[in-house]
Amino acid sequence: MSHQLPDVQASRPEVAVGLSQVGVTGVEKLVKLARNGKRPIVLMAEFEVFVDLPGGRKGIDMSRNMEVIDEILEETTEAEAYRVEDVCGNTAERLLEKHDYTSTAEVKMTAELITKEQTPASDKQTQNTATIIASATATDEGTHAEIGAEVTGMTVCPCSQGMSESRAREELQDLDVDRETIDEFLDRVPQPGHSQRGHATLTVTSEGSPDVDLRDIIDIARDSMSARIYNLAKRPDEDHMTFEAHSDAKFVEDCVRALAEGAVEEFDHLDDSAVIHIKQSNDESIHQHNAHAEREVTLGQLRAELNGEA
Repeated sequence: MSHQLPDVQASRPEVAVGLSQVGVTGVEKLVKLARNGKRPIVLMAEFEVFVDLPGGRKGIDMSRNMEVIDEILEETTEAEAYRVEDVCGNTAERLLEKHDYTSTAEVKMTAELITKEQTPASDKQTQNTATIIASATATDEGTHAEIGAEVTGMTVCPCSQGMSESRAREELQDLDVDRETIDEFLDRVPQPGHSQRGHATLTVTSEGSPDVDLRDIIDIARDSMSARIYNLAKRPDEDHMTFEAHSDAKFVEDCVRALAEGAVEEFDHLDDSAVIHIKQSNDESIHQHNAHAEREVTLGQLRAELNGEA
């Protein structure tokens, strides 16, 4: 004779405090992204899935969460979704439907995207890696989705470079080089400065799926730093990257502002209500600490600031 087990999760907790996020993390799934006329891209994605929990309920139905994740992601794998943010949005909406005690469902996803490219000087084929960032939050009012990427590049410190340029000017003067030649030389040959490996992040959030191309986001982020870097680098490529980086030395703050400018220029078709999250973190080479700067702002506010209206 079987007995009905009590629904412990539905009971009232001893401490009746509501929670904003309860769920699972570290869920790994294969996701297929369809491409017109090309083979799909297969991603090994990691998901985080949460719902909110009212104070009168002890816990969520964890097995139901996993069931929804498996259902949606298996369907996505078979159907070949075109946007990873839609995968998150579909999952969040289904979670909201299956949990009658929740008011908010949130799904986050990260995955490594590897694309082919050519090296800048030797024109050799190599690969580039970017971390895809996607999420969606579903409520009774609708779904907001986020898409973005984190990329790695190179930056050079303008302050350090300025000190090197000052030293070079003094040495050239001691060698009786005339001022006009010194100015021309320093203008054509950027002086050394300490470099950093930089990590640029750009995401766009809007109601529904943001009408943006992930490749554009990656390009904006890579170009926001002093120079792009490449997995393969022959000597001409190393020279190219070093010269490019020292010709465009940037503080961590400069990189975030470059992200802002690139987003406004590229996403001129988006509504002012779209939210832009821009972030730069630099792994310092001559300090034990790292440098960091970021901003989260609506596209409308960003446009106003860049136009001198705010």
